[in-house]
Amino acid sequence: MNNNKREKVWCERYVFGDPSRDEAVREMARGLGRSELFSVLLYNRGYRNAEEALHFLRFEEADLHDPYLLADMDKAVERVFQAIERGEKICIYGDYDVDGVTSVSMLYLYLQELGADVTVKIPKREGEGYGVSCAALGTLAESGVSLVITVDTGITAAAEVEFGKSIGIEFVVTDHHECRSELPLACAVVNPHRPDCPYPFKELAGVGVVFKLVCACEMKRCRETGRDIVDGIRRVCTEYADLTALGTIADVMPIVDENRLIVSMGLRLMEKNPRPGLEALIDASSSKKSDDAKKRKITSGFIGFGIAPRINAAGRISDAAIAVRTLLAPAGEEAERYAEELCAINRQRQVEENRIAEQAYEMIADLPDLDENPVIVLDSNEWQQGIIGIVSSKITERYGLPSILISFDGSMDVEESEFDDGKGSGRSIKGLNLVEALGYCEDLLVKYGGHELAAGLTVKRGNLDAFRERINAYAREHLDDEAFKIKLEADFEIIMSDVNIDFARELQYLEPYGTGNATPLFVMRDVTVKKIAYTKGGEHARLYLEKDGAAVNAMYFGMGEGMLGFGNGDLIDLLFNVDINDYKNVQSAQMIVRDARPAESYSKRIADEKSRYSELRGGGKHYASEDFVPNREDCSRVYTYLRREYRLGNSVTDIQSVLRALNTGAQKPINYVKLKYIFEIFNELQICDILELDKDIYRFEVIFRATRTSIEKSAILKRLKTQCVDRPQQ
Repeated sequence: MNNNKREKVWCERYVFGDPSRDEAVREMARGLGRSELFSVLLYNRGYRNAEEALHFLRFEEADLHDPYLLADMDKAVERVFQAIERGEKICIYGDYDVDGVTSVSMLYLYLQELGADVTVKIPKREGEGYGVSCAALGTLAESGVSLVITVDTGITAAAEVEFGKSIGIEFVVTDHHECRSELPLACAVVNPHRPDCPYPFKELAGVGVVFKLVCACEMKRCRETGRDIVDGIRRVCTEYADLTALGTIADVMPIVDENRLIVSMGLRLMEKNPRPGLEALIDASSSKKSDDAKKRKITSGFIGFGIAPRINAAGRISDAAIAVRTLLAPAGEEAERYAEELCAINRQRQVEENRIAEQAYEMIADLPDLDENPVIVLDSNEWQQGIIGIVSSKITERYGLPSILISFDGSMDVEESEFDDGKGSGRSIKGLNLVEALGYCEDLLVKYGGHELAAGLTVKRGNLDAFRERINAYAREHLDDEAFKIKLEADFEIIMSDVNIDFARELQYLEPYGTGNATPLFVMRDVTVKKIAYTKGGEHARLYLEKDGAAVNAMYFGMGEGMLGFGNGDLIDLLFNVDINDYKNVQSAQMIVRDARPAESYSKRIADEKSRYSELRGGGKHYASEDFVPNREDCSRVYTYLRREYRLGNSVTDIQSVLRALNTGAQKPINYVKLKYIFEIFNELQICDILELDKDIYRFEVIFRATRTSIEKSAILKRLKTQCVDRPQQ
């Protein structure tokens, strides 16, 4: 297994040809009034008839689940209102990531609206660390806090909740992380992952759980005041769907079920009527400013890659309170100032991230046994704890292996000690549940928690080697070779004429995209590359592609000059999304290429021709129809090409480049076997001096001469002709 070059495996979720399945798709298409291709996409997402599909496609507040189906929600609501009625001081205790920041902001705004005496506590990553701490509770008790509501944290804080009780603080825990066997003994523990929780949708983000708490509180207010409950829920959506969507997208939660509805409403709010701080941040992150808001489209991708990193950066290397102040800021200079501050912090984060990543890559290069120890565990005394999670993600993506980075930064007084605490952050691959793997090492850890593919931990320096050995033993037992393949799953194969503006517009009904509802991905094979150009700066490729008489433009982002691996005239296979290109108010369909490779049919043909060449070199026979015997015209074309390249100062080439140059637009292509024999003939007749440096890579020198040489003098050509079992065609 070569972990630096993971095998990419393309697969299709739907292959046409199953009569019963194809008929179900056609029936769905008729019921929806949509195309069959669109219905296949819905089928791939688990919807088997028009009724199920319509439920997925529509966006109605009535589709939100009853928040009181969450275990302990009634207790949580009663305790919150009790605190407000008594005038108790409430503290919202959150996490420092986007999910935590949006959770804190939403609940703070809502409780303020109810007239609560409310404050906020988000621990600093450096110094305080993740989650509820007894030290922080002591400070809160001294300030008069008697109720703590945790958001996006608290589910593993059983000991801290007990300590809080001893100093007069009660808890309402809201969280969405995996539960331990022992739940905190709080007034209420609201978490859809509770084993006894009947809530029908388990994939809420932390902010999603807070959103349900706010909905439940609003329902109580509606009942007490005689207002319509549906109107109350609609008001909550109008006020807070943007914050809920932001946290849900940033925490990479599945965009299905009610998450899909909430995210859709939230993106619409951000696009049409964003709160001031969020608008300022969007403006600071985008080339389209607020005065161009009508043209600005806010997508889950823009939030995930543009907005979320800036909010996250505050908690990673500064103070998450800055992010909260940004989201709560009124319109004007204050919002703009906070947004610019977040952008500046994010730039610092990028610099530090690159520094740590380079150090980590150097350390990995010195690891001798990645095959035997598939979990990469690295540590340093100098890494910033807030950055190592991002770098861990990069490492896992680059090497295709689970990785854990551990920072002992700030743990030493004078010299290293076995009792130093190392804060770790890890990322995993499909096939290895990281939380379960850490649970296998529980006795070696101070604490741990998280999700299947991302988790955090604390480990003593003295236990680090044992932990590294233990988690790798677990991985060796649970990972097989399939886990190390990069599986790129397309929806299905389409033809070039399917890539049209009508289909591109139809795809918009599937938005918003995200985990659980991925952007549709398609396969197309045997596509001809007609032209390649590059954007200004050469960072991205523009492709003009053709097949079966139809043509389309494509963008291949991040693939600059010299990176494509194919050229004009080549036949390629593609994995791509279909998008709308809006240029000067003219819309057209375009491909967004995600992966490309030489066409499988072409690769197979070349492999077959290489095999035939070996057979011929060994004296085997061939047929005239195979067209292996070169004629004068063939040799002239090759000589002209080599002479031109040589005069331009190029003296090294590969056989694929020569074939590409010779055959682009040619009526009669030259095949691999014929070209190999032409090279041999040129050497024999001293037309060129051609030396094979490596497999199909040549260094050549053109030997200029005044008199012409006939290829018919070649003994190699004569022998090749005698190996033909029927008359060669020239």
